[in-house]
Amino acid sequence: MKHAEVKSRIIKTASNLFYKNGYNTTGINQIIAEAGIAKATLYNHFKSKEEICLAYLKHKNVSFLEDFEAFTTSKTQGKEQLLAIFDFLTLFYQQKDFNGCWCIKTVSEIPKDNKIIRDEIQLQKNTFIALITKLVAANVEGISETQTASLARQIYLLYESAVGESHLHQEDWPILESKNICERLIT
Repeated sequence: MKHAEVKSRIIKTASNLFYKNGYNTTGINQIIAEAGIAKATLYNHFKSKEEICLAYLKHKNVSFLEDFEAFTTSKTQGKEQLLAIFDFLTLFYQQKDFNGCWCIKTVSEIPKDNKIIRDEIQLQKNTFIALITKLVAANVEGISETQTASLARQIYLLYESAVGESHLHQEDWPILESKNICERLIT
């Protein structure tokens, strides 16, 4: 098997395990066993569990951002595109393996001084805010750049709250209520 294929298998295996079971609960030996590789093979690709975690975070984020942008921008421009943010979350919630936000799960498990993982998570969240800001700018007329940024951060907070609360309650009402609040914000 090619080097890139092995690395991809390790990342996918670790991603599934970290997302399902958590970063701290998942051990290197479990990743090795489930990926069907030797320990030396894993360490040829990653120097540490922290490096695997960074690859996991990046793997989850890339597909999320691509899917999110494709879904929201496929809707009619205007209010519908902004509310599609929560329709996307509803679809995410309905997936059989929904287990909340991978970033929040991970940051809650790492020590406060783990700057490398924390910086990656902050980068991902800031990238997501920038994507929401782009949607707001394209779909809300007559507001300043400062107002656009503020509205985007408010929508982001509604989204993040809805992710966490829908995971906690195992129901979709937090998503629906967040969408209702968003609709009032943008009208």
